[in-house]
Amino acid sequence: MLIPTIIMGVLAAVLFFLGYTKGGGQHVVGLKSAAGMIVQMLPLLVFALIVAGMIRVLLPQEFLSKWVGAGSGLRGIILGTIAGGISPGGPYVSLPIVAGLLKSGAGVGTMVAFLTGWSLWAIARLPMEVGILGWKFTAIRLACTFIFPPIAGIIAQMFFSRTVL
Repeated sequence: MLIPTIIMGVLAAVLFFLGYTKGGGQHVVGLKSAAGMIVQMLPLLVFALIVAGMIRVLLPQEFLSKWVGAGSGLRGIILGTIAGGISPGGPYVSLPIVAGLLKSGAGVGTMVAFLTGWSLWAIARLPMEVGILGWKFTAIRLACTFIFPPIAGIIAQMFFSRTVL
């Protein structure tokens, strides 16, 4: 986390400096916008991290191994796909949960399937997608992406299951 934090810090400093040199108080407007986003997202991030930590310590190792561990096979990949597809929220929710599960022994294939299902299926996003793009386009998109989360999980399991994370 140190390298991404440094990169974002440098980027933030450069953008702040550009806003400052542009004049007209753009740097202050940018900071106020950032403060609003912090107030809006911080509670979600805190609770997501709490959930990730609780998953890590409360779920028994045998349960994790059986259902989402590297040895869970296709069952774990399908479970990860479905869980990812129905998971609400953005990356601030899903990524900490996946990180906690990985540290608790979840399989790489299962977690790749989870994130791919979350990204491609996004059941929580469907009402907005249907409202904006229409049900036909949404159905076509779902039909075209339906098989990819399990395939991604299988590929990850086959080629990267022995990778130390």
